[in-house]
Amino acid sequence: MRIEILIREIRKKKNIKFEELAKLCGISKGTLSKIERQEEEPRFSTMILIASTLKVDIKELYKVHF
Repeated sequence: MRIEILIREIRKKKNIKFEELAKLCGISKGTLSKIERQEEEPRFSTMILIASTLKVDIKELYKVHF
């Protein structure tokens, strides 16, 4: 499973709206949208923000990517 798909699934399971996650992470909705649609590979710093906000270990997100 790709990181982008996992982010969306975790967000939905935790009932966090798309706009809310973007705001909590301090990233634009456009950037988050591109990440979730697999149009943009997220930077590591962005992944740390997303993982922290979703309360997920960053290693778990990257483990599925390789």
